[in-house]
Amino acid sequence: MEELATILKENFQKEKRNKITFLTGAGLSAASGIPTYRSTDGIWVKGTKFHKPEEFGTFSYFKGHQDEVWQFNLFRKGMFEKAAPNDSHKLLAKIEQKIPEEFSIITQNIDGLHQRGGSSGNKVYEIHGNMRTVRCALECSKAVYLYPNDIKIDHIDQELTDTDWKKLACPKCGGLLRPNILWFDEYYNERLYKVDSTLRIAKNTGILVVIGTSGSTSLPLSLIQQTLKYGGYVLDINLEDNNITKLLQDKKRALTYRMTSDAFLNEFYSILDENKY
Repeated sequence: MEELATILKENFQKEKRNKITFLTGAGLSAASGIPTYRSTDGIWVKGTKFHKPEEFGTFSYFKGHQDEVWQFNLFRKGMFEKAAPNDSHKLLAKIEQKIPEEFSIITQNIDGLHQRGGSSGNKVYEIHGNMRTVRCALECSKAVYLYPNDIKIDHIDQELTDTDWKKLACPKCGGLLRPNILWFDEYYNERLYKVDSTLRIAKNTGILVVIGTSGSTSLPLSLIQQTLKYGGYVLDINLEDNNITKLLQDKKRALTYRMTSDAFLNEFYSILDENKY
């Protein structure tokens, strides 16, 4: 970890400190019992009758299979609610307390465990949406509503009742609501997914720590490229090589750590603590 200590020292010795940003993916929440997406026990394998993610997780599929998609998402929401923040979520909250001015989290996760683990809501940028809110599928307005929490799905094939469907009606136009998440056939935007905000953060980031993501979607890769373009370091913390590994190949300001997220974050926090940053 000598290289990490050197990079942190370099960042904090600057007259104007650069941001330290954590880009997190599904691997960070795996220790909380939430399956990742594409692993052999992943959400898409267990939860969607063996659909490929790129087929099932689309607005096009939702339009023709609203009952199936809502069953899956309500079941998954229940899974998230039962999960507890793990050591990595809590360590990130401790790191934020050490360096609140420099700290940001950009997360692909929609489970809300960063906030429940102690991270400040205004420091967490959810670039794929979240499972706390819904919006009109017909886009009758830009309004975002809280999830109707009194709909409970105990198993993936449980049918929704007429009462449940009424609770999933848009308060404004009466059309069907949809989860406020980014599907595979949709595009990033600023209003819902903070694309411009996060690219600005990456531009001003001195150290981007990438944890638990394979880099299978476009914005995370763009954030990495943006950080490198403006002279920041990118640290890849994953258990195995992936798309990000290829992107960082031969980059001078890139470091790779093949270790668990909590082991790395413990070291990261220790360096901050020992040096009183």
